[in-house]
Amino acid sequence: MKLLPKENLTALLKTLSETAVVYVPKEVSGIYKFAPFVSADPMRLEVTNTLLPPKDLLFPQCQKMYHYGVDSHNEMFIDPLIESSDQIIFGIRPCDMRSLECLDDVFLTKGYTDEYYQAKRDKLLTVALGCSSPARTCFCDSMGLDPNKAPSADIMLHEDETSFSVEAQTEKGRHALALWEPYLVEGAFDYEEVHCTLHVDSSGIKEKLDSLSDSAELWDAMSIKCLNCGTCTYLCPTCYCFDISQENKYKEGVRFRCWDSCMFSEYTEMAGGHNPRPTKRDRVKNRFMHKLNYFEDRYGKMLCVGCGRCVEKCPVHLDITVLIDRIGALAHE
Repeated sequence: MKLLPKENLTALLKTLSETAVVYVPKEVSGIYKFAPFVSADPMRLEVTNTLLPPKDLLFPQCQKMYHYGVDSHNEMFIDPLIESSDQIIFGIRPCDMRSLECLDDVFLTKGYTDEYYQAKRDKLLTVALGCSSPARTCFCDSMGLDPNKAPSADIMLHEDETSFSVEAQTEKGRHALALWEPYLVEGAFDYEEVHCTLHVDSSGIKEKLDSLSDSAELWDAMSIKCLNCGTCTYLCPTCYCFDISQENKYKEGVRFRCWDSCMFSEYTEMAGGHNPRPTKRDRVKNRFMHKLNYFEDRYGKMLCVGCGRCVEKCPVHLDITVLIDRIGALAHE
């Protein structure tokens, strides 16, 4: 086992920054998010979860897709705008690491490969940090995760008072550790396994929802308080709804995609005016069914990772734990 003494952390990150953009949890304008490492700026590795998830490093909030137009010979051209560079996420938590697995499922499997996502994913190194003190809103272990482990991360860290234990978990991670060697020492420590204080019973949740999918009692009660503000979708690390638009200027233009939200009434509105989910009840039902039922049907896992962002930030406290508890109560009636 190798250890990274905490006094060597800044020097290591400086070295890594010479060949890649290193993203670390920081406070930017009062918001905790992953931002490029700058040695003069304080890192906030002690923050259990950033407010903004790291999904925008792979799936940007607004992303140019291609440049198109008519050239001087009056011929149509389309130039893809696929951007990628070496990136490292340092300090990603197990719940956010699981969220990247979900995004990988969506953008890279089932016969579909999103070239924009793949270009960024291939260039990304993930360095996960086990949780030593989950926040009061965290419930990842209720969703089948372990707050101490992120098995799909390239490198796994655990923390004690003076150092981080370092373990490469993938071939990419083992290759990357060559740059770490000057900053590591031999040693080991036993990290304390921790558990979340917020618990919900998600056992059999998909089957329970199958039987309650048309329950007026459930969906009327869940939707009545919802503001359709979209906060839950924009802060959720696994939401991936987007809209595609373009900007035109004379004979050329750029097509781009931006995050959207299934909670917005216009999201499913069609050109002719028809909307298959016209009511707030329809949209609330679709969102939660997707998280806990539809996604598992298609990819074999739930789309909620228990990060607790919706628990903390929903302005009317209509988060997914409320739904899970209500489903459990109705299922036992």
